[in-house]
Amino acid sequence: MTQATRVTRDIRAVRLNAHNRPVSVESVALGEPDQGETVVEMVYGGLNPVDAYAAKGLVAPDGPLPRTLGSEGAGTLDGRNVLVAGGGLGATRDGVWAQAVTTPEVAVVELPDGVDLQQAAALGVAGLTAFHVVETVGRIGPDDRVLVLGASGGVGGPICSFAASTGATVVGQTGSEDKVAAIRETGASDVLVCDADGLTEAAAQFRPTVVVDPLGGAFTPAALGAMQKRGRLVVYGTSAGPDVQLNLQQVYRNQLSILSYAGLILSPEQRRTGLEKALRVLADGRMHIRIDRVLPLDQVTDAFDLIADRGLSGKVLLDCR
Repeated sequence: MTQATRVTRDIRAVRLNAHNRPVSVESVALGEPDQGETVVEMVYGGLNPVDAYAAKGLVAPDGPLPRTLGSEGAGTLDGRNVLVAGGGLGATRDGVWAQAVTTPEVAVVELPDGVDLQQAAALGVAGLTAFHVVETVGRIGPDDRVLVLGASGGVGGPICSFAASTGATVVGQTGSEDKVAAIRETGASDVLVCDADGLTEAAAQFRPTVVVDPLGGAFTPAALGAMQKRGRLVVYGTSAGPDVQLNLQQVYRNQLSILSYAGLILSPEQRRTGLEKALRVLADGRMHIRIDRVLPLDQVTDAFDLIADRGLSGKVLLDCR
């Protein structure tokens, strides 16, 4: 990346002034780039549960205050469209929910042809997670039957589309009839509408070889009970609860594998390599990230509420311009 012009100016940004307090949109001075940094003009910022955790102090509790939030987004650099993600953005330094951001160059990835800015703005977490869950951890292929729990979520949709592109048979799970159509649009051949209590019975005939689990809680043992022998459970979240009670006899007698993915432990180089690969998958049409809605920067609180209420079928973005 070329070094950006060292110009200080005021920008509008979403600021966290204290944990567990409402964020606000304020005018702040854009920091000048140091060696190894550059300035990106932001267009869209993606929202993720981790951003809400950061606002509460549950993630990066020792991060500087006040600071700008936002860990992923897309914008322009020297006339080129770029993705911005990682590098401690929104956690240990100012993030991307602003008109512009001073960012480490390692956190900036140029977009390949065929990838628009909205899709790119949602890829830094959801797309990267989907790529690793399907390819590097789950190793999903055409012989697999894949059950995706929480399939209407911001990550569930890309997982469904990427898994389906491998030739696997994909079934999504949701607790809401209202989200069935959106899940089918991702490439899922069927949708199970059930809660944890009904999951084992609902998936009994499908007998998945792979279950993708961002939920935990009572969903995990229910999913294990429905799996084909030698099946793989891929865990990447615990939105229904981190405490899970397992029957280990069920696990070892059926030779089930429990695998996991955690994006927070990726090194900057691993993250960048993964993002480049995920962008190529997106450009090739093998993954799709559903954008539920785009809100102006001033409506960031509404965006947080949408995530908390789980009323989305896909991702919500902030328009940073």
